[in-house]
Amino acid sequence: MTIRVLLADDHAMFRDGLKSLLSSTPDIRVIAEVGNGGDAVRRIQDLKPDVALMDLSMPEVNGIEAARMLHGRCPDTRVVILSMHSSSEHVFRAFEAGAAGYLLKESAGTELVAAVRAVHGGRRYVSGAIAALQAAAGRAGPLDSLSGRERQVLQLVVEGHSSAQIAVQVHLSPKSVDTYRSRLMKKLGVSDVPALVKFAIQHGITPPG
Repeated sequence: MTIRVLLADDHAMFRDGLKSLLSSTPDIRVIAEVGNGGDAVRRIQDLKPDVALMDLSMPEVNGIEAARMLHGRCPDTRVVILSMHSSSEHVFRAFEAGAAGYLLKESAGTELVAAVRAVHGGRRYVSGAIAALQAAAGRAGPLDSLSGRERQVLQLVVEGHSSAQIAVQVHLSPKSVDTYRSRLMKKLGVSDVPALVKFAIQHGITPPG
């Protein structure tokens, strides 16, 4: 069986390198290439590839948001996020969005084919270097003390939403949102929202700029 792959990365030379690696493998075929996340979502819905290799940082829609959008629309397409970031939080966000794999770009030359075959076979794939870091750290990530609701509130706070706006989105009262925000800031050891945003950028919760 041939594994049909779509490549999504805004750097043409990197895409060419990936395509060259995959094209030398008899059981894998690259069926499309795109340079931004919006096109990736559209082409994947049209072509229904078996595997989509998507850069984390792309114009229009980043790789994690694209994975989130596709998780419900194209559940049979297995998404592998390609990234330069090895933080546990980036990996957590990718899998939370529905990705099946997380591959460091620096490891693509040696791990790309294995990653494609693994996720196509229904397994989850994480770059060996990340797995080693996680094992050494002995914990899932710097934000593992937060509950799911606290993570949700954190994400919305750093995106610039007010307590009233967050309350509508998460179906809580503004007072409850303020309580969650105070609690998570205490857990993370930050004293104000600017410091919280800086912390979030450093740990992959929100992209800078």
